[in-house]
Amino acid sequence: MVAEASPVAENISVEDVWDKLSGEKSTVLIDVRTRAEWSFVGLPDLTSLGKEVVLVEWQSFPGNRPNPAFVAELSERLAALGASQDTELYFLCRSGVRSQSAAQAMLKAGFTRCYNIAEGFEGPLDEVRHRGAQGGWKSKGLPWVQS
Repeated sequence: MVAEASPVAENISVEDVWDKLSGEKSTVLIDVRTRAEWSFVGLPDLTSLGKEVVLVEWQSFPGNRPNPAFVAELSERLAALGASQDTELYFLCRSGVRSQSAAQAMLKAGFTRCYNIAEGFEGPLDEVRHRGAQGGWKSKGLPWVQS
């Protein structure tokens, strides 16, 4: 018996995500970072599009413990928005790693159009080990807010 491969979410650029969010009313942006990141680093701002970011932690801080209720919590939030299993879902984290895992979990749960935002909110580390200058939502000049 051959083990079935886990689904892999397609990577998409932040610019392409913005175009999709701007052009298609039903698309949803899901930020899977931690509460600490949302509070201290900032959040994408979709108010100009008449949308809100869905916030569900993939892991909890401190300790980076996996959120065992992630699929159930996100499924409930999506149902409240009127999203179906065919709705385009775009997953965002700091750099594109956790969001890939989160998107794959939702694909496995039966959602068919899950995409990973490749460079995330802050992008990769630069030569001095800082994020936010080389890629990601913030460095591309897309709208964001900080509390």
